[in-house]
Amino acid sequence: MEYRLESPVSEHEVRRLRIGDVVYLNGRIIGIRDATQRRIFDEGVDPPVSLENYIVLHTAPNAKKEGGRWKKICIGTTTSTRMERYSPLLIERYGVRGIIGKGGLLKGSLDAMKRFGAVYLSIVGGAAALETTQIEEIEEVYWEDLFPECLWVFRVRDFGPLIVSMDSHGNSIYEKVTSNARAKLAEILQGFA
Repeated sequence: MEYRLESPVSEHEVRRLRIGDVVYLNGRIIGIRDATQRRIFDEGVDPPVSLENYIVLHTAPNAKKEGGRWKKICIGTTTSTRMERYSPLLIERYGVRGIIGKGGLLKGSLDAMKRFGAVYLSIVGGAAALETTQIEEIEEVYWEDLFPECLWVFRVRDFGPLIVSMDSHGNSIYEKVTSNARAKLAEILQGFA
């Protein structure tokens, strides 16, 4: 199925999504990265803007400030797995409904997605040029001292295609691929026995 969602999104909308679905987003999404989450969780500083019902993007944009406004140069997505320790907490404590990244997350995040109603949305690696055109404006930037790993508020239009790779029903494309690869490997190794 293909969905066009307006962010922020409701738990009901997120729970309709299944792995393999394609999503395009309109509205606002929040950009975060390692340093942002270290400030929130390791330093105990609440985000200066609500994350509830928002979809977050793992990014550290290339942007510059001109005349008091931030201008986009290139906004791409980074690999998510190294942020696994923060992702379940974003979902549970702050009500995040989705995470956009590359490479997926692990079981702790999948469990939180199932329990609280969230999804992981994959974007194709190397799509930064396309992503940048789909971000209409950088609306707000918080914690500029962390640049480029600030907390960013982007307004997006037709942001995607994003693939639902982990859903709120406990399904993960990454787990399926790993399981299939292990089965295939066992089959191949039996041929050498």
